Amino acid sequence: MMEIFFETKDVFQLKDLEKIAPKEKGITSMSVKEVLQSLVDDAMVDSDRIGTSNYFWAFPSKALHIRKQKLEHLESQLIEGTQKKQSLQQSIEKAKVGRQNTESRATMLKELEGLRHQRNQLKTELEKYQECDPEVIEEIRQINKVAKDAANRWTDNVYAIKSWAKKKFGFEQNQIDKAFGIPEDFDYIE
Repeated sequence: MMEIFFETKDVFQLKDLEKIAPKEKGITSMSVKEVLQSLVDDAMVDSDRIGTSNYFWAFPSKALHIRKQKLEHLESQLIEGTQKKQSLQQSIEKAKVGRQNTESRATMLKELEGLRHQRNQLKTELEKYQECDPEVIEEIRQINKVAKDAANRWTDNVYAIKSWAKKKFGFEQNQIDKAFGIPEDFDYIE
């Protein structure tokens, strides 16, 4: 399909390509539209709508220009990659200085591992006693206060609805309690 554009260096409509492609390049006329659309999607063929017609074209100079741009982009990525690799290798070499495997380093590493293990044990032990932590206790008190205030607010709401129902419909308070399943000891939380 690209050869048709490059050889003729002309602009075509879809119906023209559907006639030319099967004759010259052996592309079935049923697949010309799909092939052309995939080339347009890949930016290998340009298209434009003029009036009610769609026109398609591709010139060799554009393809060459796109390839040159892609090559330049890939070369710049390669240069950046090699520079990054060199800087990382230099960082590795700098990090290796002073880290030779000596006996003192080995003993320090063992000591460090032991201290890390001890710290983890202390953390687990601390978690056991966390419920006695003053900060945790204060946080629980705050949560309890919020929950108590919310429960009392709903108690207010229930009393307001009971009062409204009593005034509006003339129900007795024990009838309302029984109808809505409100217990006899329903009251504010102290």
